[in-house]
Amino acid sequence: MELVTLRAQIDALDEEILRLLNERAKLVAQVATLKERLDIPFYVPSREREIIERLTARNSGPFPSEALRPVFQEIFSACLSLEKRVQVAYLGPEATFTHMAVKRQFGLSARTIPVGTIAGVFEEVERGSADFGVVPIENSTEGVVNHTLDTFMETEANISAEILLEVTQCLLCKPGLESGQIERVYSHPQALAQCRRWLAANLPGVTVVEAASTAEAARLARDDSRGAAIASEMAARVYDLLVLRRKIEDLALNVTRFLVIGKKQADRTGADKTSLLLALRDEPGILYRVLGPFAEAGINMTKIESRPSRRKPWEYVFFVDVDGHQSDQPLAQAIAGLSGACESLKVLGSYPKAEKL
Repeated sequence: MELVTLRAQIDALDEEILRLLNERAKLVAQVATLKERLDIPFYVPSREREIIERLTARNSGPFPSEALRPVFQEIFSACLSLEKRVQVAYLGPEATFTHMAVKRQFGLSARTIPVGTIAGVFEEVERGSADFGVVPIENSTEGVVNHTLDTFMETEANISAEILLEVTQCLLCKPGLESGQIERVYSHPQALAQCRRWLAANLPGVTVVEAASTAEAARLARDDSRGAAIASEMAARVYDLLVLRRKIEDLALNVTRFLVIGKKQADRTGADKTSLLLALRDEPGILYRVLGPFAEAGINMTKIESRPSRRKPWEYVFFVDVDGHQSDQPLAQAIAGLSGACESLKVLGSYPKAEKL
């Protein structure tokens, strides 16, 4: 009888939660009408972050604080679909780590559009076929994704947000195949590099085959009686494979950073990051002159990466990440001070820093 009573109380609370969710949805519908009238962006990641931080600070338990984000992410996603169903292009196919990053940022109610190339993701956003795009930018083990950096030289899209995703690589195979029978291992070059030592120690002599994505690797392994794939657990579910081994990445904390690209600038949150693209003059000490204004303003530079400009041989551009929003006075002054040292300067976007893992 005590168990029946407790379950009845839980059922009543579930119904109250449902009632409150619908009350929230009605208010969101009113917000949508105002946003459309005022031409205000529908998706505002800074607002979602502010809500989660406020609720986390007020949470007295026993509901775990780390569970608040995924729960409310789905509430945000479902309510946002009442305003406008957000369309998100991403580097596909389904079950890639980029797809997982989309789900983490936008929830299950967003309409996802898998695209075969990074440049194609940018094109979907620029044409208006997608509201946002998600692309990988760097991995903590293997460094930057050069295709993404290079595409920023040619696009007018803005960086709207960043996503950090802990990447756990798994060895996948068809049911019945044992590790000693594996002759080929398929995966994306980045994933193969992340598991280089594990492969050498556990599957010496197998043929390594590069694939366009980890999800494509899973598809290839599904069709190969002696093949396996390095991919996500999500890919195992999608392609009907078994997880033979989990966590085979060489470094314990293997994190990939993704960028959300869109057409509009993100609002200031007070915990922001700004990305810049600099083409420098060919002069002695030019990099020192570029970095000087940031140091003088006390601005922390978190990343600098060079890439060939592709305009003429041995000419390079620099991608720079700094703390702060471009509307902050110290950063705005520092950016203005760069003009004399740069042939061109492009602010790729100011956006909220991702939550640390």
